[in-house]
Amino acid sequence: MAYQMEGSLLEVCTCKVICPCWVGEDPDGGACDGIVGYHVDRGTVDGVDVSGRSFVLLAHIPGNVLKGNWRAVVYVDDKATSQQKEALLNAFTGKLGGPLADQAQLIGEVVAVESVPIDFKVEKGKGTLKVGDGIEAEIEPMQGATGFTTLNDSIFSNIPGSPAYVSKAPVYKANVPQLGFNISLSGYNAVQGSFRFVG
Repeated sequence: MAYQMEGSLLEVCTCKVICPCWVGEDPDGGACDGIVGYHVDRGTVDGVDVSGRSFVLLAHIPGNVLKGNWRAVVYVDDKATSQQKEALLNAFTGKLGGPLADQAQLIGEVVAVESVPIDFKVEKGKGTLKVGDGIEAEIEPMQGATGFTTLNDSIFSNIPGSPAYVSKAPVYKANVPQLGFNISLSGYNAVQGSFRFVG
C-alpha cells in the first residue's frame, strides 16, 4: 500500500451551481476553470507522514471533464518538508497508482509546481481557502430539507467513494498569469467533502 490519506476537500470553479462536470456534462460556457484543494488530516505516502499538509490543483478544463487535456498549476504547502513535498507530488500526480491516478491521467500539462503558503479551513460547514497571494475562496454549503445537499455516485468525483456537499462560493478569486486566470466571481459553484484515499 503506497498511500493512505484522510482529510477534507474544498473546490470552486467558474461553472454555475451545480457544476455539470460532476455529472459528465460539458461545463457552463464551454470550459471550467477551477481549484481543487486537499488537506490531509492524517496519512502517509510511502512511509512519509503527510498529516497536516495541503495540496492544491488549479486547472483549466477546456471541455468535457472526462476528455482530459487539463492544464494545471500545482501548489504544495510551503510547510511541507522536501520528503513530504515529494511524497504528495508522487501520490497526487498519479505516480503511485490507485484512485489519485484516475484524476491525474486527465491532466495534459502541468505548467508549474510551486511551494506556497496554503490556508485551508473548514468550520461549521463553511470553508475558506487561500493559496499564496493569487487565490482566495469562501465556500458555503447548500441546505436541503434535512441537512446539507449531497452528490453521491456521480460519474466524476474528486473524492471517489465519498459524498460531495453541493456548495456556493461567495468569493472566488484567482489571479494566476501562468494559466491566464484573472477570476473574480461570487455565487458560483463550489463543492466540499471528506476523502479517504488508499492506493
